[in-house]
Amino acid sequence: MGQAIARNLLKPGHELIVYNRTRSRAEELQSEGAHVADTPTDASRVDVVFTMLADDAAVEQVVFGDHGMLDALPAGGLHVSMSTISTALAKKLAQAHADKGQKYISAPVFGRPDAAAAARLTVVAAGPAGSIDRARPLLEAVGQKLFVAGAEAWMANTIKLAGNFTIAAMIESLSEAIALMRKTQIDPRLFLEVVAGGLFRSPVYENYGKIIAEQKFEPAGFALRLGLKDIRLVLAAAEDARTPMPVAGLLREQLLRGVERGYGDIDWAGVARVVAEDAGLAS
Repeated sequence: MGQAIARNLLKPGHELIVYNRTRSRAEELQSEGAHVADTPTDASRVDVVFTMLADDAAVEQVVFGDHGMLDALPAGGLHVSMSTISTALAKKLAQAHADKGQKYISAPVFGRPDAAAAARLTVVAAGPAGSIDRARPLLEAVGQKLFVAGAEAWMANTIKLAGNFTIAAMIESLSEAIALMRKTQIDPRLFLEVVAGGLFRSPVYENYGKIIAEQKFEPAGFALRLGLKDIRLVLAAAEDARTPMPVAGLLREQLLRGVERGYGDIDWAGVARVVAEDAGLAS
């Protein structure tokens, strides 16, 4: 995802210094004009830094760890975090950057790798208005829609987590419905025509429905183990807000079953394998 975003920032002519913990991924961008840094520190002596990382631990390491970006970003420099992280970490990042005289916004995205490559991501940004305006041309270069959630960075992360929760709930419901179709000898493709083509007319239903019906869970567009991480994060946000989310609890259990059965690295639509197995179907 980060590599595709970097490519779309290079296309308009922006100068990029890139860092990846797997250096070879960063080196793939050299032929397109990017400069490769050896450490996050080396990549952060600039006006604007984008981060796109897998989880809270990775973001904390890159920002606060040895050779991290916090001490390298100049005063007034802007950190744009596109990662799906906890609201608690977003608040910590905002405060840490403020203490250094730096700027911070959260700008997580919705979209699978093909959408990232085509600059069709949906971006949800939050933070001080001036920082949002400063980042807007860059964010518009990587996405087709930009929504501003509010003045506090964690607001964007809350929307991202809640959005992933709704996608996970849709995947679970599709998985259960398609398992029923298979058990009753009804063509799942016909069911999808009714649901995605009639009831909802949603590309999300259509795309995930096709993945589930065809059982094509590899390569993963978004790994099941990361889906479990996000559901845990939305449950933590809900607990902080004293908001019951019983469906999220069910999704956590289903995704955990998938990880326990060795499906952690397939697409998170692969929770359909758990549903199918529990229904007595060959996955």
